[in-house]
Amino acid sequence: MTAMPGLGTSRLASPDLLRCVFRRHAAGVAVITAGGPGGPVGFTATSLTSVSAEPPVVSFGIGIGASSWPAISESDHVGVHILGEHQQELAATFARSGADRFGAPTRWRNGPEGVPVLDDVLAWLVCRVVARVPAGDHRIVLAEVVLGDPSGAGRPLLYHQGRFNGLRD
Repeated sequence: MTAMPGLGTSRLASPDLLRCVFRRHAAGVAVITAGGPGGPVGFTATSLTSVSAEPPVVSFGIGIGASSWPAISESDHVGVHILGEHQQELAATFARSGADRFGAPTRWRNGPEGVPVLDDVLAWLVCRVVARVPAGDHRIVLAEVVLGDPSGAGRPLLYHQGRFNGLRD
C-alpha cells in the first residue's frame, strides 16, 4: 500500500483493487442468453449499459474464458433479461460455473431469432450483435435492440458487496 498526502491509503492498479472498488458499486443484474450449436447458453451480467437511444443500443462485457463466450462470439442475436429481486436463485444459477443453467427450475422458451427468453423477468430484449470490442481479457459486446417486453412485475435485483440484494426504501 502507498500513502499519498490527501488521498488516504491508495493502492496501485491490480485486478484485486478493481474487484474491491466494484464491490462497493451497486449494479443491476441481467442474464444474457444466446442460442449455441450445443444448445442455449447464458450468463449473469452486472455490466449491462444503455449506450444509445437512437438507434437503441446496449452493451455488456463477457470474459473470453467464460463458457458462454464461444457461442456469444458467433451469435448474431442475444437476449438481455433484467432480473427481479425474486430471482436471486436464477442469477446465482447463471453465475455458477458448470451449472445446468437451462434445466429445471429455470423456465424459458425459444424466442425470436432463436434466442432463449427467460420467463418471469422484469423486462427482456432481443438484440442484434453489431460489434465485439476487445477489452483486456473481456469483450464488450454492442447490440442493437430488435424487440422486447418491459412489462414484468416487481422490483429490480441488485448486486452489491458480493451478494444479490433488493432495493431498500
